Amino acid sequence: QVRLVESGGGSVQAGGSLRLSCVASEYTHGTYCMGWFRQTPGKEREGVAFIDTAGSDDYADSVKGRFTISLDNAEKTVYLQMNSLKPEDTAMYYCAATGYDCYSGSWSSTWWEYWGQGTQVTVSS
Repeated sequence: QVRLVESGGGSVQAGGSLRLSCVASEYTHGTYCMGWFRQTPGKEREGVAFIDTAGSDDYADSVKGRFTISLDNAEKTVYLQMNSLKPEDTAMYYCAATGYDCYSGSWSSTWWEYWGQGTQVTVSS
């Protein structure tokens, strides 16, 4: 049973930084895509960034130039470095994974097979 465990959330002031981590335990797929989504109350879950074992990555326009996603294949861990945080980045952040290469359809939350429990990020002005 694949489990995704996130860590690294917290509260920061605008302009600050946080680094989220997500470890995929019991993950045996040789090829996979891992990503981050975020959600605020009353809104749909939205894609933030994703990356696959082939090295392909993509970012939401709202975070380009501020967030960086990276993947440690040996440790089955995906990171999200978040810099220049804004109050509008406040959300519950979820890690996701699936046993396929990422592609344009990865922006849909229904495409992903596994989800973490979420970690809260709060940015104050």
